[in-house]
Amino acid sequence: MVSFGEIVSTTIVSHYFNHAGLKNNWLDVRNFIKTNNNYRDADVDWEKTQQFISKGVKKKALNITQGFLGSDENNFTTTLGREGSDYTAAIFAYCLNAESVTIWKDVPGVLNADPRYFENAVLLNQISYREAIELAFYGASVIHPKTLQPLQKKEIPLFVKSFINPLLPGTSVSKGKDLEPKTPCFIVKKEQLLLSLSSIDFSFIMEENISEIFALLHQYKIKTSLIQNSAISFSVCLEDKFGNFNDVKTILSKKFKIAYNENVSLYTIRHFDEKAAQIVEKDKTVLVKQISRDTMQIVTKE
Repeated sequence: MVSFGEIVSTTIVSHYFNHAGLKNNWLDVRNFIKTNNNYRDADVDWEKTQQFISKGVKKKALNITQGFLGSDENNFTTTLGREGSDYTAAIFAYCLNAESVTIWKDVPGVLNADPRYFENAVLLNQISYREAIELAFYGASVIHPKTLQPLQKKEIPLFVKSFINPLLPGTSVSKGKDLEPKTPCFIVKKEQLLLSLSSIDFSFIMEENISEIFALLHQYKIKTSLIQNSAISFSVCLEDKFGNFNDVKTILSKKFKIAYNENVSLYTIRHFDEKAAQIVEKDKTVLVKQISRDTMQIVTKE
């Protein structure tokens, strides 16, 4: 059902453009992007996709197609998951060896923080592919890691610009400086679960236990955002997008003592400093804090 919005809207735009004298080719993206049948988060078959796009897309014409969609080997419609339309642009750019990709958003470009949660957010003029992938991995909502990976392979620049103010320069994601300006970057993920497991008999939680836990999370499509373990306990911050946590909890409770917090927030600070940490921790209960060289992650309860 969710595929029809893209198909109908692009059909309308294509006909309007032709009526206005802008000749274009309407393409059904499902004939070009081939995937497996992992519905709602399909994986691209790059070899087949490359063949179809190379043969079927006229490079010198104006082409209008859909984002977010593909089809499996039986030609059943599939979808590419969150930010799938941006990912579609990157797939076509990769297969066509494009000079650049521009993504139009309702923000001036990539900001160092979500203005809904942080005051005085700063526009990032330049981000390297590596830094952009790091930010996206931790949950920055403007660019998804899947969008960046094919562009990085061929060093195709990505521009993130505002359709509200299209003349603004926006943000460039390309080779070059990791971050310009160099400033702490804040990423927040709401409605997370903090799950803590401890051994029933006070034995160590070792690699065998951890691999079993991760296999179960993978099976039930629950994403892990943070990991922390000690000798007899193991904590993970989880994103239960498909509502499978209760099933996983039932299985794990047979082998572990379980404690969990619902509706927690996970804050990630790239290039953190003491002031940035204070901003996040103010008026919150900190449940977990984890620090590496460049990144601080804090799980809080409001």
